Amino acid sequence: MAENTNPEVVAEERGRRKVRQGLVVSNKMEKTVVVNIVRRVQHPLYGKVVLRSKKYKAHDELGCDQGDTVEITECRPMSKDKHFRVTRILEKVK
Repeated sequence: MAENTNPEVVAEERGRRKVRQGLVVSNKMEKTVVVNIVRRVQHPLYGKVVLRSKKYKAHDELGCDQGDTVEITECRPMSKDKHFRVTRILEKVK
């Protein structure tokens, strides 16, 4: 079996990984950014659509700036609370 080095192909072979889009809220660490993910969920009792947000730490080799919209993909644990990687920058801040 040949070794594949393309990370997207390797990820497909292993199974589905979570892919999320969010806004970079901090890039003060080395090679790590904090990404805020906002999702819309319906309240279980009242039915109103409510915004829920969560911050994820992601490994950044691309050099994201604060305010960029990025796509992050689940990967192996890189530290205690960093288990996502920035795969691409969707929109750069102006």
